[in-house]
Amino acid sequence: MGLLDGRIAVVTGASRGIGYQAALGYAREGAHVIAVARTVGGLEELDDQIKEEGGTATLVPIDLKDGDAIDRLGGVVYERWGRLDILLANAGILGVVTPLSHLDIKVWDEVMAVNVTANWRLIRSLEPLLKESKAGRAIFLTSGAVHNCRPFVGPYTASKAALEAIVKTWAHENEKTNIRANLVDPAILRTAMRAAYAPGEDPETVPLPATIVPALIKLASAKTTENGKIYLCAEGRFAD
Repeated sequence: MGLLDGRIAVVTGASRGIGYQAALGYAREGAHVIAVARTVGGLEELDDQIKEEGGTATLVPIDLKDGDAIDRLGGVVYERWGRLDILLANAGILGVVTPLSHLDIKVWDEVMAVNVTANWRLIRSLEPLLKESKAGRAIFLTSGAVHNCRPFVGPYTASKAALEAIVKTWAHENEKTNIRANLVDPAILRTAMRAAYAPGEDPETVPLPATIVPALIKLASAKTTENGKIYLCAEGRFAD
């Protein structure tokens, strides 16, 4: 038996990187994965691999900037399963590496739309379904950038700071429910976002996204009781 047998999991940004690997990991542990992403080809590749390994998935190709589509996602999940056990809100964008004073307004708006507003819309749409689970678990990807405020990635840093505030607030609102919501700082991983931020870096020196999947599985399980905390993957512990 897998650690997530019979559980229903929504994974955003599932067509590549951390989301892709997490979706595979959840399926291997027995969850039915509702894979959300913009890239249909990546979703289809994921579906093929999950099926090849004996798992199951439902593909949902939507743009998370479309709030109405997020609302429809909640409706579809309710009609088909009546509950949601796991939300892994992984999707996010870096924006443009540039000084804040040089940043185009459209870039700022897009980063906030994907990294902040979309996650709030997911909470708004899926909270009732997570409450229908015996052990609703929600996981959101954050970044150490919130605390070191490195130059030239201001919108990304600000968006993750906002996300942390949103998730911690929501977690406190659900202390007396069956929902447990936490954040994950994955540290440096070999992703497309990392390559865009550090183009001169040798990717062979950077860990693969699959290295954090065991932590994402653990946080998605009914055994997790922590709430409103940040899990530091590089250190294998929750932040104090």
